[in-house]
Amino acid sequence: MNLNEVVKKEHENIMQTYSRFNLALVSGKGACAQDTEGRKYIDFTSGIGVNCLGFCDDNWVNAVTSQAAKLQHTSNLFYNPVQVELAEKLCSLTGFSKVFFGNSGAEANECAIKLARKYGTEKYGENHNKIITLKNSFHGRTITTLSATGQDVFHKSFTPFTEGFFYADADIQSVKEFTSTDTCAIIIELIQGEGGVLPMNPQFVKELSEFCRKNDILLIVDEVQTGVGRTSKLYCFQNYGIMPDIITSAKGLGGGLPIGACLCSEKLQNVMGVSSHGSTFGGNPIVCAGALAALNKVSQDNFLNEVHEKGKYFTDRLKAIEEIEYVRGMGLMLGAKLKKDNAKEIAEKCVENGLLVLTAKNLLRFLPPLTITYEEMDKGINILENTLNNQ
Repeated sequence: MNLNEVVKKEHENIMQTYSRFNLALVSGKGACAQDTEGRKYIDFTSGIGVNCLGFCDDNWVNAVTSQAAKLQHTSNLFYNPVQVELAEKLCSLTGFSKVFFGNSGAEANECAIKLARKYGTEKYGENHNKIITLKNSFHGRTITTLSATGQDVFHKSFTPFTEGFFYADADIQSVKEFTSTDTCAIIIELIQGEGGVLPMNPQFVKELSEFCRKNDILLIVDEVQTGVGRTSKLYCFQNYGIMPDIITSAKGLGGGLPIGACLCSEKLQNVMGVSSHGSTFGGNPIVCAGALAALNKVSQDNFLNEVHEKGKYFTDRLKAIEEIEYVRGMGLMLGAKLKKDNAKEIAEKCVENGLLVLTAKNLLRFLPPLTITYEEMDKGINILENTLNNQ
């Protein structure tokens, strides 16, 4: 099908829940993609942080296709060796004790919320179920994770929401004001991705971690977008020198396949028992094989050091562009504020010129594959600079 045919059939058959760029990708390798019309692009999006190894990494493809040829799915009523191997790898690399596998970031956050409330109510009573999240946050699109999301724009039309969530500012005094004797957990993103690529202040994060520990309030870090090497550590909490009670992971974890993971500390490892949670597809053998291939590569120290260096280079190149007001973020999770405040318009023009970019709030957002080469970075940033100069 050509682009016009794809668009026509898409409008006829798919719910119109996405505002799409006017192209249809059909193939890719590394940080390069091609559409139905044969046009080529540099990809600074990674499928919104999913394709951590870029398109069709050889080892990842081999791992997935090899597993697909042996066993594509079993029920979680049976033991799954690939799932066990992935769980062991994740726990060993992060210091957490147990993991639950789902299929998305929202599912991982749902699991974290259930885990926190079960811990709180069983230890302190049925009313100990309140959860504080931050204003400007984003935690998913299910009813409960929307309830946890601190942005009014996502709260239209879907009431009634799950009760028990309170939205604080990203400062310790505000958090304390919303804390009560019934608070069981606090959920934060260390970099608010959908909220405009906003990194948390390290002092606030340190104070929050200490406050939670002293009051037996569970600290949940949503690492759906920041995890799996995106910020130059395997997980972003490692950049902040804290150890949360729970982290959630998704996006880059599967290297391009749908997976979510909720990891918990030792004190929570036995809270969830048989039938307290479940997932038909969670920990699917094929997906776990892909995740293992991604983790085996991304978790290497030299790979993470390269992400750090690439992030510095990417940032410096962006800061040198006259039309960019400022750059913020960490590693290869970056946002750029344009002086003309026209990020959406520029993103669309970049696509026309052969560069795939994202937006978040009023910023351009960059989530390139972690494997992107310097040559590919230069080519993409040159397209961006030329687009800005010719607006």
